[in-house]
Amino acid sequence: MATTENPLGVKPLPQLLRSFAVPSILAMLVSSLYNIVDQIFIGQGVGYLGNAATNVAYPLTTICLAIALLIGIGAAANFNLNLGAGRQEAARRVVGAAVTMMVVLGVVYMVLVELFLPQLLRLFGGTDSVMPYALTYTRITALGMPLLIATNATSNLIRADGSPRFSMVCMLLGAVINTILDPTFIFLCHWGVAGAAWATVIGQAASCLLAVSYLPRFHNIHLTGEDFHFRPALWQRIASLGLSNSLNQVAITFVQIVLNNSLTFYGAQSVYGSEIPLATSGIVIKINAILLGIIVGISQGTQPIISFNYGAGKYDRVRGIYLLAVKLSLVISVVGFAAFQLFPKEIVSLFGTGDHLYFEFAVKFMRTYLFMVTVNGVQLLSSNYFASVGKPIRGLLLALTRQVFFLVPLLVILPLFWGLDGLLFAAPIADFIAFVTSALTMRVELRRLRQLPAPQPV
Repeated sequence: MATTENPLGVKPLPQLLRSFAVPSILAMLVSSLYNIVDQIFIGQGVGYLGNAATNVAYPLTTICLAIALLIGIGAAANFNLNLGAGRQEAARRVVGAAVTMMVVLGVVYMVLVELFLPQLLRLFGGTDSVMPYALTYTRITALGMPLLIATNATSNLIRADGSPRFSMVCMLLGAVINTILDPTFIFLCHWGVAGAAWATVIGQAASCLLAVSYLPRFHNIHLTGEDFHFRPALWQRIASLGLSNSLNQVAITFVQIVLNNSLTFYGAQSVYGSEIPLATSGIVIKINAILLGIIVGISQGTQPIISFNYGAGKYDRVRGIYLLAVKLSLVISVVGFAAFQLFPKEIVSLFGTGDHLYFEFAVKFMRTYLFMVTVNGVQLLSSNYFASVGKPIRGLLLALTRQVFFLVPLLVILPLFWGLDGLLFAAPIADFIAFVTSALTMRVELRRLRQLPAPQPV
């Protein structure tokens, strides 16, 4: 059969993982750099209140990425499962449905953000000192949110079609433009946070245009006008397979809202005040987003390989690529852990200066909050695995373990006994429990794969 000749089903797994994961990792790092670069230049040009403003606005970006993952991961998984099973027409219609889905949801999300922005920023922990900066920054960046959704969702489809490098270039283009325009608008034009926001939107527009240009050039399918018709059943199918990855992002947003408000409340009762914990936590979380971006990139790189081989009945390859990805994520996470523990002050210093209390809390926050990052990849890879094989409910439950089931309750309970320190210790405890839960779940699943019959020769 033609489907057995697809490289996803025959190439050595390490070679496949390298070819798909490296561009995915770079794309995710570039996505993280949008916010990192903004925060560095804002910290240097505006100060720590500007950093606090980007932290308050950040949940809107994570929700945006959640929508993109809902569409992109869900459509890519459906696309590869159909290709693996030899259903070309079904694969084509999945792509068409995903395009209409990203346009509609992107515009609706932008309108809602613009209508309710002050209320949302207050909900996300904005204080009176931070709100003017946050409003200015987010009014502009909201205009680019449909572009961000379209770029990230389309990039997943491009990767699923076997063009991970093109997907990477789409993300890289916007990041390069953003990095050039940030210092230009902030320092030369003296536009402050508005300059950083416009640099972000312009970069997103360039990435989106390049990503959309790929649609007529898919390798495995040829899209027609009929494929873009509104099909609610396909939207539902796409959403079901993208839900675990999407809700993981939504859960991150929910955690950040709880964390921001708790830091403001308990920080006001400490020597650090409200703004220092709010500003430094934003820096630490975005620095951790770089490490998470690498793990998510590995996860996204495994998705086409897992989906295709599961659809083709090659379960030994499914098991092999998952285990290979876990080993790689553990190695990378150990490197990240070492950097967070050994060089916290140097890392935070990249984002501007502050007084003794500012750096004291930032160092303490980074070392404590990120103490268990070495095992975070197992939960991300495991939840993505179940989405890739068409089991969204199990993937969803695993995706919610760390953020919703464990971390949020700990963020509420532990500060009652230990104040501000309780917020810091909540994360490593939740990370460890989520790791154990995911490891036990995957142990059962991998045993099941070994017992499944091999595909019959045709």
